[in-house]
Amino acid sequence: MRIPRFAALASSLLLAAGAALFGAGQAAAAAQADFGYVALGDSYSSGVGAGNYDSSSGACKRTTRAYPALWAAAHAPQTFSFAACSGARTGDVLSNQLGPLNSGTDLVSITIGGNDAGFSDVMTTCVLQSESTCVNRVNQAKAYVDSTLPGQLDQVYNAIDSRSPNARVVVIGYPRFYKLNGTCTTGLTEGERSAINGAADYLNTAIAKRAADHGFTFASVAGAFTGHEICSGDAWLHSVNWLNIGESYHPTAAGQSGGYLPVFTNAA
Repeated sequence: MRIPRFAALASSLLLAAGAALFGAGQAAAAAQADFGYVALGDSYSSGVGAGNYDSSSGACKRTTRAYPALWAAAHAPQTFSFAACSGARTGDVLSNQLGPLNSGTDLVSITIGGNDAGFSDVMTTCVLQSESTCVNRVNQAKAYVDSTLPGQLDQVYNAIDSRSPNARVVVIGYPRFYKLNGTCTTGLTEGERSAINGAADYLNTAIAKRAADHGFTFASVAGAFTGHEICSGDAWLHSVNWLNIGESYHPTAAGQSGGYLPVFTNAA
């Protein structure tokens, strides 16, 4: 079981000892002085859907409205590396995002697996084709989650552990997308919405199992988004946006600050 180093550094025992040696103010500063946080993952971590994208991040579409940036702004770690990128798959994390990790990294967050499982194609199929075709595509994605995704997650988690063996690693899941029997009167059928929700749960279960087997913390956002799904009347998720299709089925700024941020804060 990994010990959350951030919590340990902030503990009253450490601060009391530091206060005796350096004074209370210096001890508090020392507790933060070497704390490093690295945010990895896909569009749910980069903040697609929240707007106000950093132009320097290009197609990765990172934003200060995403939960990693919000957490860093509130807790002021000495170093913060925001490597998450829109569209990332497990292979992209391995190839492009692990550079900031080192033995001094204290905290890592990651959302990954949805793109590997074909999330985007599932949603496109369900929006444009029949219910039976939608359900079949969902079942194909679930079969991929069973057969292939665990090994891909293992590669990512092993690489994180190898580079940052002392870090607390928080693996965050994906929300359910629809409130069933909600306010929506057009669009997908209830059968399609139910199948998509079931696929999200299925994916989260697989990710949670792999995270636990590596000694990482899995943080579910399903509860935080309950009452804020599409068709809820107070959605924290974009439905289909034909004018900006890339933001479809991603958290809004409220979903990042009200859903992902508190879940991550509690787990970190």
